[in-house]
Amino acid sequence: MAATTDEQIEEVRRLVASIPSGCVATYGDIADAVGLSSPRTVGWIMRIDSSDLPWHRVLGASGKPAAHLAHRQIAKLELEGVPIKDGRIDMARARHTFP
Repeated sequence: MAATTDEQIEEVRRLVASIPSGCVATYGDIADAVGLSSPRTVGWIMRIDSSDLPWHRVLGASGKPAAHLAHRQIAKLELEGVPIKDGRIDMARARHTFP
């Protein structure tokens, strides 16, 4: 497996920062946009370096937040007007696409 470069980490950070309020993106969306081989790499970057980013706007493809983050993440997304039903984000309506 190739090492993740500083440039890729910064690009992940830039993309996360660019997700508009009221929208979400998946780990896979970001991995694809950066050219990373796995959404897990984005998750790793988010775990180590996202305290200053809108981390709550990034989630898995299912639209369901991770259990340990769900309450905080859903509360933040609700404040932004993200469509949520039964604890799951409506990805068809809220998903941001990167240019």
